[in-house]
Amino acid sequence: MIEVIKDLIEKEISEAEVDVGGDGSKFTVTVVSDVFENKSVIDRHKMIYSIVDKYIKTGEIHALTIFAKTKSENVDSQ
Repeated sequence: MIEVIKDLIEKEISEAEVDVGGDGSKFTVTVVSDVFENKSVIDRHKMIYSIVDKYIKTGEIHALTIFAKTKSENVDSQ
């Protein structure tokens, strides 16, 4: 499921750096992309949730922790 989530996000958000961890049905996703520029945290999360929605509905993803940052935010946090 980790690779499925990663592939889905990479297909939908061009040039995104995606890292997915977790097991079972609980996952953590870190997405770094400038597509998040000028978007609120809520809007960023909505973008990610919409990409994996069908897996949330089937229960394959039960919990999803999301870190969605722009490239500059990612550099600043390191």
